[in-house]
Amino acid sequence: MQLVLYLLVLLTHTHADYPALKALLSEKGLRDASQMLSVQIQSKLKSTEIPEVRGGLDIKIGTVYYVLSNMRVVQCSMPAPALVFVEGTGVSVEVTQLTLAIAGSWATRFGIIHDSGSFDLAVNNIHIYTLLQLADDAGRLSISTVQCSANVGGVGIHFHGGASFFFKPFVSAFSGRISDMIREKICPAIQQSINGLETTLHKLPVNIPVGRYLYLSIPLTSSPAVTHQSFELDIKGEFYSRSSPSEPPFSASVFEAPCAENHMLSMSASEFFVNSAAYAFLSSGALQINIRDDMIPKSSPIHLNTSQFGAFVPQLRTLYPNMEMQVLLYASATPLFSFSSGVIDIHVPAAAKFSAVKPDGSLVPLFRLDVDGSFNGRAWIDKKLSGAFQMKNLTLTLGSSEIGDFKTDTLEQMSVMAVKLFVLPKLNAVLKAGFPLPTLPGFSLINSQLLIKSGFVAIITDVEDSLTGL
Repeated sequence: MQLVLYLLVLLTHTHADYPALKALLSEKGLRDASQMLSVQIQSKLKSTEIPEVRGGLDIKIGTVYYVLSNMRVVQCSMPAPALVFVEGTGVSVEVTQLTLAIAGSWATRFGIIHDSGSFDLAVNNIHIYTLLQLADDAGRLSISTVQCSANVGGVGIHFHGGASFFFKPFVSAFSGRISDMIREKICPAIQQSINGLETTLHKLPVNIPVGRYLYLSIPLTSSPAVTHQSFELDIKGEFYSRSSPSEPPFSASVFEAPCAENHMLSMSASEFFVNSAAYAFLSSGALQINIRDDMIPKSSPIHLNTSQFGAFVPQLRTLYPNMEMQVLLYASATPLFSFSSGVIDIHVPAAAKFSAVKPDGSLVPLFRLDVDGSFNGRAWIDKKLSGAFQMKNLTLTLGSSEIGDFKTDTLEQMSVMAVKLFVLPKLNAVLKAGFPLPTLPGFSLINSQLLIKSGFVAIITDVEDSLTGL
């Protein structure tokens, strides 16, 4: 049960009404989850502490008072549970032919007769059916039990030690009592587990801090969509600046997440998801950097001083000879990503303010260059998320100047060369090394593929139990 719930949580208002994130659990995902669920249930049962059982049994000549204690599951077996999507409701979970072997201690009192020993208990053909309803509760995934039933096929008990033979005629009565107790406890235990999960879900934040500057808003934008083949969550998926949250000047668009029948999960993100992050970074003032000459490699043919820049801007040699320079490079508008078939395009509008540095450290404004850059690239998954980009175009124009007009052709050529020779190789080295895929506690993503479609990207993947390999 826990694995299914983990998957459903994993699948946990934009500027428009459309979600920027979609998560879809396929029918294959439900089938594969049942195999892992079988292993988890058996492991959980073997580690479950069983409370002692006390009671009295009327044997017509008096009452036998008994205590069954130190009970533990020594063996259990079951086929994989049957997990089925129930359209418009949620998921049904059916466990059949669950068999338990339990060992423990017994003690009895009948008048002045006291006795004790050990026992072996076999519980056969346990059948459990649960229907879970999945809903939207104020933007959070809600899970509740709509229906639960349980039956116990039979109980066999064997007492060892003491004068246990005295009680053998009453074993059938014990068996019936224990069978009823087990059956009566199953659904309340399931309900308690679901209530605990619902409490946990209610406490989950819908705004998640992401690094120093951003937070991600992830409430549901609609009720979960459950069909006979899949379960889908629509999630807001919008980034905001932590210091100055505001809506971007663009909105989310509708997109249809792919249903990968041969994979367990599909997780999709629209252009709005990525672009809202870029806007939030811009709003936070994070998309800017002061570049000093000591930050430039000594091997670079160009350094930030008026003597060298005088070759491109003649006025510098006359007005500010032999002075260091500093550049404030910043995004002048939101960098925008767009996705098309197999390709990621990025448009980067930026500006560079050049200043001369006086001996006392104060700055003298010189000029501003407006930069318009466009890049494209691709991304893929090979154990990690990796990518590579290339430059499509880069133009420089003189935005403003305190030292008079000058041509920017040579500076543009130099900038293009610098981006190709220094910036892109370093960026692509980082992208080639890759970034780990997101994981769930105890689980890992396998057989993952990245799809780049018109307006969105999607990861289709299977999930593997890190401990069992299922």
